Amino acid sequence: MVLRVYVILLEIGMRKSRCGFALFLLLKRTLTNYGKSEMNIMNKNVNKKTPVILITGYLGSGKTTLLQGLLESGDNSGLALVINDMGSVNVDSKVIKSEDSSQETAKMVELQNGCICCSLREEFMNQIEELSRDERVERILVEASGISNPASIAEGFSPSEKDPDCFRVYLHSIITVIDADRIYNEFLGEMEERLNEDGEEAPDIINLVMDQIEFCNTIILNKCDLLPPVQIEQVINIIKQIQPEAEIIETTWGKVDTRLIFNGKEFDYDRVMNSSSLQKALARERHMDDSGTDGYGVSSFVYEERKAFDREKFMRFLEENYPETVIRAKGYIWFSDDSVHAQLFEQAGKNASISEAISWVAALSNDEKEEIFQDYPDVLEDWDEIYGDRMNQIVFIGRDYNKDGIIKALYDCISGN
Repeated sequence: MVLRVYVILLEIGMRKSRCGFALFLLLKRTLTNYGKSEMNIMNKNVNKKTPVILITGYLGSGKTTLLQGLLESGDNSGLALVINDMGSVNVDSKVIKSEDSSQETAKMVELQNGCICCSLREEFMNQIEELSRDERVERILVEASGISNPASIAEGFSPSEKDPDCFRVYLHSIITVIDADRIYNEFLGEMEERLNEDGEEAPDIINLVMDQIEFCNTIILNKCDLLPPVQIEQVINIIKQIQPEAEIIETTWGKVDTRLIFNGKEFDYDRVMNSSSLQKALARERHMDDSGTDGYGVSSFVYEERKAFDREKFMRFLEENYPETVIRAKGYIWFSDDSVHAQLFEQAGKNASISEAISWVAALSNDEKEEIFQDYPDVLEDWDEIYGDRMNQIVFIGRDYNKDGIIKALYDCISGN
């Protein structure tokens, strides 16, 4: 598969700061502290239900980018975050921690190695209820994994499953983020075919994408800069056939007015939960549970290597030899020609990007390192005598991929190999 690779040089905030990683560690601690005064805590009505805003969307659509933008531009006081990643390493939560400098976020919960629509649903609902009992939490923002079915997540909020007097949260809205470019180039034709089909539907990727569009009240049509207006219109037309009532917000880089997210139209729970299409989606979920198949046949693995990549070799791998079976990849890497900065690598479908992120602690001065070690001794847990905290760590998500082949290709990209 030939990838379109974007090398992004960002000049934003701490991305260029030599002490960026120190701030990352600080945020890891402060995100679990509480920014509301005791006066505000006492004034909260304990009988008021806490709203939950669910952000869903297929792998690589831009959910984390949207969440970053919301955190950077809004008032985060009283806000709790739940970040779900199907992989064993929650890269999205690391990105959020390294980007959110507000230090006002009330709490952050990470759920990984599964999806909150199925294998982690009970744990997810328990976490939601626990957050609702924390009087400092006024609203909960959830980022679901890219292969989560919002219909199944919504079912967990059903009054029939909970004691309404004890259940202190409600599903305020479901927001689906869509990659306009990927819909047009990868899914459009098959989506049109499925709309004209009748009968039993199998639990496959295209149905998941359509379920995510179907079960929402707001659609963020992202990456609109990658398509001309006529193709954007085609994408919007197919979306409206699947979900004619949702508000569609066109954007690039997930930039959205926070008022449209936090104060927008509420999810019509009763109407959607009684729809026939919902029952089909839930039937697909139950079919996967009964068959022991999880995540629509999608699986993941984590690649880790201390040695640096050769920049030219890695770029050649992306542009000439990248496997089509990989749906999504994300993680931090480093190159032999830059021992200072961690690079954030992301791939979704046929698009990939590499952007300069935080500084490695190992690249700081001895005085700065000693200060960080003293204040944050947990840095030393993964410290290597040669490379320090430098590491290539990438989560690969796909179907029927050749794990050994990918690892071999990445080995060939290591500097000196």
